[in-house]
Amino acid sequence: MLLAIDVGNTNITFGLYQGKTLGPRWRIRTIHDKMPDEYGILLLQLFRHRGHRPEDVTGVAIASVVPPLTPTFVQVCREYLGQDPLVVDAGVRTGVRIRYENPKEVGADRVVDAAAVRALYGVPACVVDFGTATTFDAVSAEGDYLGGAIAPGIGIAAQALFERTAKLPRVELTRPPSAIGRNTVHSIQSGLLFGYVGLVEGMVARFKAELGPETRVIATGGLAEVIAKETDVIDVVDPWLTLHGLRIIYELNRREA
Repeated sequence: MLLAIDVGNTNITFGLYQGKTLGPRWRIRTIHDKMPDEYGILLLQLFRHRGHRPEDVTGVAIASVVPPLTPTFVQVCREYLGQDPLVVDAGVRTGVRIRYENPKEVGADRVVDAAAVRALYGVPACVVDFGTATTFDAVSAEGDYLGGAIAPGIGIAAQALFERTAKLPRVELTRPPSAIGRNTVHSIQSGLLFGYVGLVEGMVARFKAELGPETRVIATGGLAEVIAKETDVIDVVDPWLTLHGLRIIYELNRREA
């Protein structure tokens, strides 16, 4: 089985693949100072809970946007799974040509998402990832990664309102009864949810103006489904897009090894 690991700033996502089929998957909170043994023991506990053993893992692929945690998970894979992982970086074949001015500036997750979209959903495409940041990535009709846009994530915006104001409370990110909030909680929820829907619709329109009207829009990340319910500009919601991309890139490198 292949273990795919997506190390993000807020969450770390794990997925086990049997062939091309995604089986158990887990999402845990990113803790930057957690030791390798702590992550290793946690991973073994997750495996046992779903009836799997470390020996079941025959390969590992990692995408990380948290540089200090990359060697941590390499060590976890070697010591707890007996596997030398494939870490997606500038030297790994992805099948995606990067047209960014400085390709080294592109986060591994954005390239992995582009590889997944190219293989699974077709191009040209716009990938909207609702993570710590809300990112928009453009994949050309040739399957090249062109670049994109980065905005603060919804969680960051909500946290900033709570921390930087004296009277605004922390709120749950759910749909309010109406766009016009009749109390403070609903007003904040309206600004966050419908405000980000407006952001998505505006950015998608601009991307389609540059990529072409046939551009497919794929949303991923923890809040993708919440936003997708409020707009018709999103064609596909795939919360595990990055894991799928890791599987595709792992198989590509294994074939060419």
